[in-house]
Amino acid sequence: MAEIEHQPRWIAAVKPADELLAMNGTQILEYECRQQPAKLRELIAAYLSNDEIRCQLRYGREITASSNAPVIFLGMGGSLCSSIAASAHLQANGRLAFAVDAGEWLHYAHDVWKDAALSVLVTASGESAELVAFMKEGTGGPLALICNNPASPCWQLAQHRLPILAGPEYGNATKTYTNSTASGIILSSEILGHVWQTDADHAAAVVESSIDRIFQMRHSMEEFCRGAANLEIIGRGGAFGAAWMGALTIREMSGFRAAPHTGAGFKHGPNLDTDATHVAMIFAVGRAAALGLKLAAECNRKGGRVVLVSNEDHERTEKLLPVRIERVAEPWESITTVLVPQALTLAWIERNGCRLPPRFAYGVMEQ
Repeated sequence: MAEIEHQPRWIAAVKPADELLAMNGTQILEYECRQQPAKLRELIAAYLSNDEIRCQLRYGREITASSNAPVIFLGMGGSLCSSIAASAHLQANGRLAFAVDAGEWLHYAHDVWKDAALSVLVTASGESAELVAFMKEGTGGPLALICNNPASPCWQLAQHRLPILAGPEYGNATKTYTNSTASGIILSSEILGHVWQTDADHAAAVVESSIDRIFQMRHSMEEFCRGAANLEIIGRGGAFGAAWMGALTIREMSGFRAAPHTGAGFKHGPNLDTDATHVAMIFAVGRAAALGLKLAAECNRKGGRVVLVSNEDHERTEKLLPVRIERVAEPWESITTVLVPQALTLAWIERNGCRLPPRFAYGVMEQ
């Protein structure tokens, strides 16, 4: 019997252009990072003008208006990172909300699924087994989906869904993180009854105007971090989502040990072993920016190096590498700050090689 030839399972059933198929992992990372400003602009425009998307946003607002129960955002990996800004935005404005790991929620929270005012499942692929299980079983309460893949099982099963509109992604989560984070922030803003267009447009403008400058700094960042035993990335509020995503990007693409922390989590743990072998990347932005600056000074006093991402200019020293980024409204810093670990990742894999090949085809996603 002749062997059956298995065709690749292209993302969203779309074969990449020949130009992309010829790229290696390093080239794919930079290419997709640089797509972020345009893809973010496209998402904002669609969320303002597309009738079906406006209808879905209205559903989220109306279904949560009748309940004081929490809003739950569920995801894994980069999608969980994307959920943090949305939940932080609701919490900061008086609405109880949580970002939770979908795998943990599936196995350990079954009896309380129905108690959420709205459960929002976030997935770039739409194929993750845990989220497919959620969509098939239902939560017993209102359910919505944020997804990048209209050919996926999750998309087909969902009644209420918002598109990420990032296009197929073949490297690490970059443009899907940016756009799914924006989608979650916009949905949260709609739930709160907040006008969001001005803040979204400004954040997109900052991403657009900052990406070249920050990526041009990448070799200085890599040289500054060279020889470190570890890298801690620290953020609060929406910027914690960027810290987590940044650490995932670095570990997946370069293999270097990077870990995310909230400011308090770092202060009451990893800060104890800060010394000359240690580099911290600190996002000193948002309402807790002063605490980030204080933590940076403490790390320096203990001999550690700090990549300080803030909205002000700071003097560079032997132990401090400042990266200035324009202030944006909370929690949009979750999108602007992530450019810095993306740039460092690119510099690391340009120097040492990329350990993650392009994801031109997805295999079956199992638990």
